Amino acid sequence: MTDIMTKEASTVDLKDLVKKFIPNSIGTQIEQACQSIYPLKDVYIRKVKTLKAPKFDITKLMEVHGNADTTTPAPAAADEGTKVDRPTEA
Repeated sequence: MTDIMTKEASTVDLKDLVKKFIPNSIGTQIEQACQSIYPLKDVYIRKVKTLKAPKFDITKLMEVHGNADTTTPAPAAADEGTKVDRPTEA
């Protein structure tokens, strides 16, 4: 069972791994692999622990958020109004 989970987790990135957890495709693979040893049914993955933090890649982060093709804009110039002459008091 752990071999199947390790193999599936090491071949894809985190985003695709979460997509595999949702329809329980890894659970059905475990169920089929263990069928010859003991008949299992209703195999689910209910808890996942990250042992090593994934490497931080800014381009992949921007892909996830949909801003991969845009770059960060330069800060806009300060909005300065026009100079107003004040009347002098006499």
